[in-house]
Amino acid sequence: MQKKTDILDQPAINRALTRIAHEIVEKNKGGENLVLVGVKTRGVPLTNRLQDRIKQIEGLDLPTGELDITLYRDDLEMATNSNDPQLKSTKIDIDVTGKKVILIDDVLYTGRTIRAAMDAVMDTGRPSQIQLGVLVDRGHRELPIRADYVGKNIPTSEKEIVVVQLAESDEIDQVSIYDK
Repeated sequence: MQKKTDILDQPAINRALTRIAHEIVEKNKGGENLVLVGVKTRGVPLTNRLQDRIKQIEGLDLPTGELDITLYRDDLEMATNSNDPQLKSTKIDIDVTGKKVILIDDVLYTGRTIRAAMDAVMDTGRPSQIQLGVLVDRGHRELPIRADYVGKNIPTSEKEIVVVQLAESDEIDQVSIYDK
């Protein structure tokens, strides 16, 4: 993989997350009945950052959760050479029934991860609504899924890979495009 270009740096990621936090509060008329759920791996730190920003904006401490969608993927066998997928654990300590769940992920591409995440959420309860927030929407959808909140739309070719790095796991905040 050869790096092509950097798309977002730390200040740009921070601005995007602040804007998304404002949009979440505005669209949902505050934050009552909201639950933020991060799709592992990089959706979790993004969720925590959004929770912090919403607390600063509205004074609301929204409940959060972590979702491992490994067993819900319909393309698991194609993506791995192992018969034993690695589970990262799901942690949602609040009953989502009747709540508005906002799924948070780093990149929206084909839509398969989000479809799997919706299935996983539905197995934990029956939310009144599921919304989606992503740092990057790169297009090329295979399923009819769209994000409600987008940090940045990045038109890409299918020969490119979008890599999100976050300080919590990668020691840097950066979004880059690489050639496959």
